Formats: sequence, structure tokens, C-alpha cells
Amino acid sequence: MKVEIYSDIACPWCYVGKRRFERALAVFPGGEDVEVTYRPYELDPSTPTTPAPLRERLAKKFGAANLDTMNARLAEIGAGEGITFDFANALAVNTLTAHRLLRLALTEYGPAAQAALKDRLLAAYFTEGENVADHARLTEFAVEAGLDRDRVLAYLASDEGVAEVRREIDEAREIGVTAVPTFVFEGTWAVQGAEESATFLRVLGQVREGMRERDGSSSAPEPAAADACADGSCAV
Repeated sequence: MKVEIYSDIACPWCYVGKRRFERALAVFPGGEDVEVTYRPYELDPSTPTTPAPLRERLAKKFGAANLDTMNARLAEIGAGEGITFDFANALAVNTLTAHRLLRLALTEYGPAAQAALKDRLLAAYFTEGENVADHARLTEFAVEAGLDRDRVLAYLASDEGVAEVRREIDEAREIGVTAVPTFVFEGTWAVQGAEESATFLRVLGQVREGMRERDGSSSAPEPAAADACADGSCAV
């Protein structure tokens, strides 16, 4: 089974969704054979490469009072998933370069390295207040995830991967991805939002059954997301 996860590093629900999906996968029979890849998506491509306080940027969009309520709820949910959200110190910054690095991890080191780097980048952004557009810091994160330092330095110093990542982001919008995280199973069935692990486990089972029916030339049922999925994603 192949699962493609469209997400942005600057999306707290993507962090929550990653943890919940991985927990479901850990107990799903045959989960070790499920191939998971992360696809790029930018919630706000206009975000500058020069970092600024995330709180200030979001307060202009949602209002300070609403933002405090949102952040408090996310902090509580995150704690339940073993995530520490430090919104007071998080930095808003363009994520295109980080997505390029995730592409390098996938194409040259494999899905496991990409998943490790994804987790490192999310922690850097939301827990550590790091600048995930800074080449020096990105290099350190990549090395921690198992990538070769010299290869990363050369890659970041070039334009390699820029066109490919931008094309993937455009393709995501073309297929109807408007919020993240969005989980696409076998290129056919999709679930939007950071669902509970139990929901992901149920969907994995439905997809496996759907694959069997598809291979038998029968129409496969589409897995349904839980009612709360709209509350578990970041929209454009």
C-alpha cells in the first residue's frame, strides 16, 4: 500500500497528523509494508525567507483573541501526542527550501530518512523556534536525519529541486488539495485532517479491502473521514 501525505512544515495539524498516523501504522497488520511519502504543500507561499514571529503574522489573520484560543487548544492536543507546541517563540518563514530538502531525502535516501527529517523539521519549527529556511540549520537537521553533510551543502547552494518541488505543489492543487494534512491512499482514496489514530486504523483497513476489490475489478468503497476532520487541518 502506498500513502502520500500532503503537508506543510508550517502546519501544526500536520505535526499532530503525522504522530497519529504513525501510531495507527505501528499496530496495523502489515504496516511495515506500507510505503509512506511526504509531498510538499505551501499554505502561504508569500511568507518571506526572513523569519518573523509566527504569532504576529497569525494574529493579523485570525485576530489575537481567536489565536490564543486556537493555540491553547492545539497545545493541549499536541501534549496528548507527545508534542510541545511553543507558539510564542515559533518563527514564520518560507518553507520551500525545507520542502526541497525533504525531496532530496526521499529521492536519495528513502522514505525512512524523509520521515525522520520531516519530524526533525516540525520539531524545529514548532518546539524549538528555529529558522527552517536557514541553510546552516537545515544542514544540521538533515545530518541528524542521516543525510550526507557535503551532499546537503552542495544541494542547498544550488537550485536543484526547486522546479520539481514547485511543480509538485501545483499538482497538489490541481488534484484538489486545499488543506493539509491530506492523506492519499493508493492515489485513489483521500482523507483530510489530523484524524484520531483509531480513524486512521479503520481507514487503512478499508483501503486494504478496497485494493482487494479493485484488483478483482469491483468498485471499491471510499473511506470516510470522521466528522471532526475539518477541525484538524490547515486550509489555504
